[in-house]
Amino acid sequence: MTIRLPGTGGALRTYEPRTEPLAVTPGTPFTSRTVFSAAHVVADPFADVSPDSPAAVDWDATLAFRRHLWSHGLGVAEAMDTAQRGMGLDWGCAAELIRRSAAEAKSVGGRIACGVGTDQIASGSLAEVRAAYEEQLAVVEESGAQAILMASRALAAAASGPEDYLEVYGHLLRQSAEPVVLHWLGPMFDPALEGYWGSSDLDAATDTFLEVIAAHPDKVDGIKVSLLDARREIDIRRRLPKGVRCYTGDDFNYPELIAGDEQGFSHALLGIFDPLGPLAAQAVRVLDTGDVQGFRELLDPTVGLSRHLFQTPTRFYKTGVVFLAWLAGHQSHFTMVGGLQSSRSLPHFATAYELADGLGLFPDPKLAEERMKTLLSVYGVNQ
Repeated sequence: MTIRLPGTGGALRTYEPRTEPLAVTPGTPFTSRTVFSAAHVVADPFADVSPDSPAAVDWDATLAFRRHLWSHGLGVAEAMDTAQRGMGLDWGCAAELIRRSAAEAKSVGGRIACGVGTDQIASGSLAEVRAAYEEQLAVVEESGAQAILMASRALAAAASGPEDYLEVYGHLLRQSAEPVVLHWLGPMFDPALEGYWGSSDLDAATDTFLEVIAAHPDKVDGIKVSLLDARREIDIRRRLPKGVRCYTGDDFNYPELIAGDEQGFSHALLGIFDPLGPLAAQAVRVLDTGDVQGFRELLDPTVGLSRHLFQTPTRFYKTGVVFLAWLAGHQSHFTMVGGLQSSRSLPHFATAYELADGLGLFPDPKLAEERMKTLLSVYGVNQ
């Protein structure tokens, strides 16, 4: 069987899909790395909503996908950027997502950490930003989940310099009940975060970020760095206080960062581990045995797909993640919160399908092929 796929120039090319998926099975818990998948939400395709309406979520399908990730030993990073925070998922829906997912995690013994932000306000004073963070932190802590302090658009707009970041984050860390993860999300993921930590100079911003951690090392479990800059992550990793982990958020360079070097390694909290979940889990179990080469042989071939999904505008990577979840049979439709399924082109989808199929990511390659052909027909490409 073959399928005709469009290229960027408009011409069709013939592709022969795989007939068998990559063989992966759930296994034992990881021993050498802590690994979270930032999970997407499944929209309700029958809800009569507009892109400006509050999100309509299919809770059953959303929680089923989290059980899928937990079954492979992955932790779930909930209500993060991958779940469309700030891009269709408002705080009211995010709070419900956190409560539901945390309860589900308890019922199945899954690990969960949840995003804490300020997206219930569009802007405000520093005091209002602190209050918004505190409200969300309380929801996460009451759910029993670990907190991830996300970057705040409102703080980026309100802060006049590094001292404001030191004050706000210091206040939050002093009152947090348990150690948190600090997330530095770069402007390639959200342009409103340009100049975070008080400077557009990354060296100066890094110094402020590390100053926050150094002042409260007992309240910081780890950091997630999402700058798509491997050298900077390694530099930050080497400067962390003892006991503070680095969770890579680099969807371009994750194999080398997780593998590490003679001076250390990164754990992982990645959006690409949503579609790569089972394969990523298998790779980490190989790494648990000390087989770095085997780990790289499994994970290195996935980088091409990840770089494709996260190509500029990077913030729309979520569309490719949900598209692959549909092809893989994790949801019955390709509909997204806020209508975001329209934010990537047909050639982009075609390449994503080809790369994912080549890796054996689809449990049922025939189903994936049929669904890809269905999408192609909507765009006028007949087989």
